[in-house]
Amino acid sequence: MSDPAPFQLRPATDADREAVNALWHASAGLPSVGVPALPSREALRKRLDAEWDGAWRVTLAVREAAILGFAALKPAERILDQLFVHPDALGRGVGSALLAHAKAEMPEGFTLHTLSANALARGFYEASGLTLLRHGTLPATGTPITYYGWGGAAG
Repeated sequence: MSDPAPFQLRPATDADREAVNALWHASAGLPSVGVPALPSREALRKRLDAEWDGAWRVTLAVREAAILGFAALKPAERILDQLFVHPDALGRGVGSALLAHAKAEMPEGFTLHTLSANALARGFYEASGLTLLRHGTLPATGTPITYYGWGGAAG
């Protein structure tokens, strides 16, 4: 079997919002990835719109017209707020490319958090050189989360 065609990173545009929302919902709905009670696509879209119009800078990994993943950065706060890869694109370098982009965009370092139960993400972040900082909980739900840091934010 041949490798799929390469993908590119590009800034997201307003026209990408619904596709990003669909990918976010599909990826967050995988077992042990999202919160125990996954919000509806409509509720997630409201959050996406608020964040998109606020501090987020969104970068997409795309192959032709397909969005394979996205990273939402909050550079002023030094936070990698979201990094999601389409379930069909897992293990194909998309997450690594988006994480490398976050490192390049925030060379002074950043933090992120993921669900503590999300072993796939935790293994990915640890294998990618991020430092486990601490454990906590999501204030709204009490769901256990794990904080990671990279660069100056890891110290």
